[in-house]
Amino acid sequence: MAHKGTADATASEKGVYARLEDLVALEYKAKGYSFLPRQPVHSVLAGRPSSRMRGRGLNFEELRGYLPGDDVRTIDWKVTARTREPHVRVYTEERDRPGLLIVDQRSSMFFGSQRAMKSTVAAELAALGAWRVLAQGDRVGALVFDDQNVEEIRPHRSRRTVLRILGAVVEKNHALSAESTVQRQRGMLNEALRAAERLCTTDHVVAIISDFDGVDHESERLVTRLAHHNDVIALPVWDPLTGGLPPGGRVVVSEGELQVEVDLGTEQVRKSMVEQSGKRLGRVLAWSSERGVPVLPLTTAEDTAEQVQRLLGGGPIPGRA
Repeated sequence: MAHKGTADATASEKGVYARLEDLVALEYKAKGYSFLPRQPVHSVLAGRPSSRMRGRGLNFEELRGYLPGDDVRTIDWKVTARTREPHVRVYTEERDRPGLLIVDQRSSMFFGSQRAMKSTVAAELAALGAWRVLAQGDRVGALVFDDQNVEEIRPHRSRRTVLRILGAVVEKNHALSAESTVQRQRGMLNEALRAAERLCTTDHVVAIISDFDGVDHESERLVTRLAHHNDVIALPVWDPLTGGLPPGGRVVVSEGELQVEVDLGTEQVRKSMVEQSGKRLGRVLAWSSERGVPVLPLTTAEDTAEQVQRLLGGGPIPGRA
């Protein structure tokens, strides 16, 4: 859908289309949070178990009192001498954790009633995720999809890969238009999830950034299988207008081939649109309890970086009070 008045917007209008320079500039805001299982104490992901798998090295975890069965080689003799009680240093094994971003740029994402289009928020989320994974020293890749195809960018540990991801997102983002003749393909969500399943055999962090239009039982089966050997995070992007439509006025609704103007003054129309959107979001939100997949909804009405920092980091973004 596209809100009336935005259909004729140009790429230079902030919020309608993502700009590559803006996505690159988000690098400095991609700090203070992590998509990895171990999170800051205030994060909504806090408490998830850390990996004990063999990998790149060891991370110091904590200093605690000696317990029967502890390896004597881990005793911290300086602390033991100072406290007169045996203490050991506990480590967890660090491993390579490639990050894969599944980024939705379908026609259903070309809608926004306030700060930005859903498609632009998804682009900003992808940039924040890519920069953060790279900053953590891990490989990052992406599956960027629209109504026609899925572009695959395999994970690599380089700025060039991040820029390639952002370029792919911007290209598909700028192809969106309320006048587009491309037919809407709800099944492309599952195509992207199948591609992720082929690419992520094990131990990836998979972030699904979408409005989840077209989510069905097959989507849930694919997500469950992905989550069995990977850490999956769902990031549904929603717009406040679909949660509380105004009592009057008209909006342009587009399915790609056809555009119609819908009168929101009809109570039945407003109720139908709200119910459809609410059911979809509610279905995805249930993944948290039903499938163990964290679900972090983000709105088009607020700054994307601030929302991510609040959800994953528990504090203000760098450079902001």
